[in-house]
Amino acid sequence: MSTPTETIVRLVQTGLSAAAVPADAGPMQAYMKTDMPFYGVKKPARVPILREMRRVRLPDRAAYFEAVRALWALPHREERYAALDLAQHHRRFIDADSLPLYEQLIREGQWWDLVDPVASNLVGIALLKERARLTPVMERWIEDDDLWIRRTAILSQLRHKEQTDEALLFRFCLARADEEAFFIRKAIGWALRQYSYAAPDAVVGFLRAHQAELSGLSVREAAKVLKRTGVAI
Repeated sequence: MSTPTETIVRLVQTGLSAAAVPADAGPMQAYMKTDMPFYGVKKPARVPILREMRRVRLPDRAAYFEAVRALWALPHREERYAALDLAQHHRRFIDADSLPLYEQLIREGQWWDLVDPVASNLVGIALLKERARLTPVMERWIEDDDLWIRRTAILSQLRHKEQTDEALLFRFCLARADEEAFFIRKAIGWALRQYSYAAPDAVVGFLRAHQAELSGLSVREAAKVLKRTGVAI
């Protein structure tokens, strides 16, 4: 009898192989600027494959870790996308105890298409559930040597809306404001822009007070929604 992990891997690999479009694989790989090969299965065609995968029951956290890691270790990019989908689907396991898995995905992912879903949909949800446990971790991550770990710390409250820890968000943005890396500057602007939906006055005040410290890219990204409402920074 197959284990849940074996069943999931078989369903994903069989489904992706059947849906593969070799003519799309090269352009998809080029767009992501990666050496990792693609099957050439775009998102809409992955939906039924992932639906079948999600039906497999994972009885406990150990099975959750094993199945996500098994998909993640496969050679194609779409298999990693499946790993992220599986990790996000089992919400009962998205908490501080799963952070070692999520940190592995970030440190090995090293690109926005793999890291950003972990930041907002896994680490972010865990942080919202357990701020007392995970805020100190994010405080360490914002100082980490790995750019993608730092980006995750900035983006960890992307979906928190009115529940955002405003002081933490602003502190993280200022902590990395002098970085020249595009993906950090973009993350600062994105995080502030998302928060501007919930607290526009707070973001306006922050941008006006710290515009000289923030990069032009961060300010432009942060102000996109505000400017559409006629607010000048």
